[in-house]
This record gives sequence, structure tokens and C-alpha cells, in this order.
Amino acid sequence: MRAAAILGIVMAIFGATASSATEQPVYSVVEKSGAAEIRQYGPRLAAEVTVTGREESARNDGFSKVAGFIFGGNTAKASIAMTAPVVQASAGRSEKIAMTAPVVQSADSSGVWRIQFIMPAKYTRGTLPVPTDPDVRVVEVPAETYAVIRFSGSRDGKAVSRRTAELITAIGTSGWRTTGQPVAWFYDPPWTLPAFRRNEVAVTVERAR
Repeated sequence: MRAAAILGIVMAIFGATASSATEQPVYSVVEKSGAAEIRQYGPRLAAEVTVTGREESARNDGFSKVAGFIFGGNTAKASIAMTAPVVQASAGRSEKIAMTAPVVQSADSSGVWRIQFIMPAKYTRGTLPVPTDPDVRVVEVPAETYAVIRFSGSRDGKAVSRRTAELITAIGTSGWRTTGQPVAWFYDPPWTLPAFRRNEVAVTVERAR
């Protein structure tokens, strides 16, 4: 087998392993509705940034900024509640925050993109280190019900749009209705082979009356 092929397989396996080992928001499945899965998520914290540009370049720019916060661009507070395991850092030093999945991407009506990383569940507003980049914000995401379609393969703009249309169609024939704008969730490192990727499109919903 050629070296490039072996490398591709190794990287794909590593990507799948990294995704499965990465902390993900806890949810419960309410029901299946056609191609969509209805999920209930609890409240959670997220670090987010807003960026402009084409969908994929905006994703990369936003990812880079929020990843900077995740990988040390933050200031640990002096008083941190003791948990197990313990991470200790004095004020003014950087603290690494564990990577979580998925990365969230959505756009507002003006085409400005919002990129979010969901924070590990162990953190609260009071214990999460403060971003040093003023463009990065920590926000509280409320408990929400989502309709979700999962897919692998390409995650470019056309693929996301196609799956989003599929999601909206599925909701239209169910006992649910949308309450927000669709978002895209990406779980895997960029080097993961398309067939091994976990991508999802989602939108908040409520039961139709």
C-alpha cells in the first residue's frame, strides 16, 4: 500500500478516535421524525466570535480565533472551585481548556457568521477563564429542543445547504415547527477523510399546536 494511502487511513482513524473521545454536549432523543432526530439539550456555555466572509473562510477565521481561546488565550481566575481532577493556575497565567465538539456555525440575516465552541460541562460562568481576545465572547446557551440531521462527506456550503433543505422538509411533515435559524455542527478535525466525518445540521423546534 502506498505511503500516502496509509497516511490517509491513519489520519482518518485518528480523526474518528479524536471525535469519539472528545466531550460532547449531553442530550436525550425525544423522537425520530422522518429523516430528523428530535433532541433535547440542557443549558451550556459557549465561546463565540462573529466573522464576515464566505462560508468556509469565515468558518476557518472564526475557528482560529476561538481555538486561540481554547489553547491558552485566556486568563485563569485566582479563585477556582476545587474539583477532581484539579487544575491549578495563578492569576495572569494561561490555562488550557479541553477541546469539545461540535463546532457551531450559523449566520444572521446580514450574512455575518457566528462560530461557537461549546465549553466542557465542568465550567460555570464563574470558573471559566476569561478570553484575552476581545473578539471572543462567553455566552450562555439555554436548554433547547433541536431537530437534527446527521451526515458525512463534504461540509462545504452546498452540502450544508442541501442537508438544511432536507431538514426543513422533514420538519414540515412532522408534528414540530421551527423556532430559530438553522445551524451547522462539525465534530471532526479538518484532516478527517470525508467518509468518516460527523456533520450535522440543526434547528430549534417546538411541538406544533
